[in-house]
Amino acid sequence: MEDRLIIAPATSPLQYPITGFTVSPMQKSLIPGITSFALTQSCLQVSLSVKSGVLSVEDLLDGDQVEGQGQSELTISSSSLTQLNDLLSRVTYTSTIYHIRTSDLVSFTFEDHKAMFPIMIRRPSVPVLYDPGKDINSQVTIITKTFLRYKELNVLIQSIRKFYSKIKIIVADDSLNPEPVSGNNIEHYIMPPAQGWFAGRNLAVSQLTTKYFLWVDDDFEFLNETRIESFVEIMEGLPELDLGGEVSGDQFYFVLEYDEGDESDGGCLRRIRGFHQPLPGYDGCFLVDGVVNYFLARTDAVRSVGFDPFLKRVAHTEFFIDGVGKLMVASCKGLSVGHQKHQAQETYDSYRNPGKPEEEQKLTSLLILNHLFVLMTSYILNF
Repeated sequence: MEDRLIIAPATSPLQYPITGFTVSPMQKSLIPGITSFALTQSCLQVSLSVKSGVLSVEDLLDGDQVEGQGQSELTISSSSLTQLNDLLSRVTYTSTIYHIRTSDLVSFTFEDHKAMFPIMIRRPSVPVLYDPGKDINSQVTIITKTFLRYKELNVLIQSIRKFYSKIKIIVADDSLNPEPVSGNNIEHYIMPPAQGWFAGRNLAVSQLTTKYFLWVDDDFEFLNETRIESFVEIMEGLPELDLGGEVSGDQFYFVLEYDEGDESDGGCLRRIRGFHQPLPGYDGCFLVDGVVNYFLARTDAVRSVGFDPFLKRVAHTEFFIDGVGKLMVASCKGLSVGHQKHQAQETYDSYRNPGKPEEEQKLTSLLILNHLFVLMTSYILNF
């Protein structure tokens, strides 16, 4: 909505754009909608000024009364309202400082009347498009991270192939003694040992060539209810969404309450079990901030957030903290995957549950990285 051009109706003698006027850095652009509705007088004069650019009137003719051409302050005079508005319709703005995302403020005056309006300066982004293909295999890649759990991983792969025989599977593997993972259309990436949870996620995401990816843990199992097409149908209808499901009937989701605080003390963050509101038009779906470890996501959106590789073992909420304000997340009941039952493995468990020192390191990093109160320790430790 902020990109929509809106012109303020003249409640004073001045009309101007109040939002939606966007220019490229250091490129000349006509300012739309600036007009004066002054009563006819012997001499009409308006002034415009900016902070980070210059103003000009295009195609000046002999006799046009314009002062400050190509400068930050521009004055236009005329004895004719029609001529004045003709000159105003040709006023251009050019930023003089290169920045890809900033703004300038225009001061627009006539006699005792003054208005101010913003100019948004943005470097246009190049679109990233994906070949939609003809089926789900062209739209979605399944990715997972594994460590010492080849038995569970093989069960997962077999269950995927039962329902999706051709879909690509990417496995990031930081096991201590890697074993081969074979199968059609499987990419198995061997990492240095014990690099960790988020480093593996980053690796897997870096290799994606599809619009979406489905994240699964290596001990999940596809069921008859595990229909990737249902995820895609919702997300194609709501292009800004990333979508979580449920694991063995558990539709885990949460919201993050964040108070920025002040510059010296830092902010305050709480994770709360709940949702912002139901997702309109989709029963059993809720808009949230974080979901269970089973979700379909937009490749480009997740790449823009990334996974902090400092978080090696116990990490999940931290990704969604980094995504606050960048990702719009929902959770939907009925989009289900199974969870395998397996026995404890001593070596695996020693890495999976590293103990208090690493937990405190994670907490310290999170508090510093996200500029949070130390008083939030009790909340963060429960993440």
